[in-house]
Amino acid sequence: MTLLTNDVAAFFVSALISNALIKLWLAIRQLNHVEEHREQVPAEFREKIDLASHQKAADYTCAKVNFSMLTIIFDSIVLFALTRGGVIQHLCDWSAQTFTNPLLQGVSLIVAVLVISSLLEIPFNLYNTFVIEARFGFNKTTWGLYLADTVKGVLLGTALGLPLLFGVLWLMSAMGDYWWLYVWLVWVTFNLALLFIYPTFIAPIFNKFKPIQDDALKTRIESLLQKCGFASSGLFVMDGSKRSAHGNAYFTGFGKTKRIVFFDTLLERLTGNEIEAVLAHELGHFKHHHVIKRIVYTFIISLGFLWLLAQLVNSTGFYNGLGVTSQSTASALLLFFIALPTFTFLFQPLSAAYSRKHEFEADRYAAQQTDARDLVTALVKLYQDNAKTLTPDPLYANFYESHPPALERITQLQKL
Repeated sequence: MTLLTNDVAAFFVSALISNALIKLWLAIRQLNHVEEHREQVPAEFREKIDLASHQKAADYTCAKVNFSMLTIIFDSIVLFALTRGGVIQHLCDWSAQTFTNPLLQGVSLIVAVLVISSLLEIPFNLYNTFVIEARFGFNKTTWGLYLADTVKGVLLGTALGLPLLFGVLWLMSAMGDYWWLYVWLVWVTFNLALLFIYPTFIAPIFNKFKPIQDDALKTRIESLLQKCGFASSGLFVMDGSKRSAHGNAYFTGFGKTKRIVFFDTLLERLTGNEIEAVLAHELGHFKHHHVIKRIVYTFIISLGFLWLLAQLVNSTGFYNGLGVTSQSTASALLLFFIALPTFTFLFQPLSAAYSRKHEFEADRYAAQQTDARDLVTALVKLYQDNAKTLTPDPLYANFYESHPPALERITQLQKL
């Protein structure tokens, strides 16, 4: 594929600026829409949510969105600096001077960029955790726990990521024109392996998981599981309250390792009927094969991206247009995947819509297995406890929300 340097540079810079402006415009829409509806609880929720809780959700949402606007600008500047600003090229020169082995040069280049990006993100993570989340009463993380999580994350990422990175770069240089297919097979195998080991070996590194102790609740849940034909490795309660006051429940794992996890904060707030309804929703994802569908979807998309990278890897214009003169498999891989989100953001509503479709299907399944009114009351408690705004801007929600907006979701459940 022949690409002209100036054309690639102009296209990339234009996309980068447009991407940032669209995100800022969406954020402003969200702020205005939430502020307009701050003084009045939507009619459908007035009997369930008080004005103070509604206003807290509005203020929390606006605080998060205002902060996101700063990160949008900062991330755009960092991406420009890495590419057209020459930072990656300087790191290419450094790796070439430091290592003689091409494979070590490539790994050191990518690791260096990841380290720099991670260090730049630390102030934003700290502000979000210890200022915004703390201001609204959600943060339970201590400085010691934050540091421990960071160290564990780095060690885990190194243990899992470095062998994968070495393997990918070796395949790219050794497998000829069809390297992208071999890399894809390795990527698929790696992710499937993670799905199997995550619940049992990775998640417990960060949280404690205990079987549900309430015998009456356990009996009810096991009865529902049997009714739905679901076999799992267990029902667990996670110590989510150690880090946050937010509550949630999720379905994780694959095959024989699949399990259902409730946050302890969630169980403290919901009644037995509501817990059953939430569980039925999670089982709906299983019965409709949503996990498998999303895995297949992700693998197909990744195959397409790797094929596209294979078309660009030998194009001088691709490298030069993104500010790099040193052509290598590592710099191609790095440039492609840090620039890719700039060009795919406008497709985000498609992915979000696909996810929301799955949520509606899981809700319908839950309504068939339990009383839909119990799921409604459970969701209302979750919205209230998590300070989730009931009045998001529709367009903003189409880009960013993987779950249907509250009013739309509750309306559908009430019909059921």
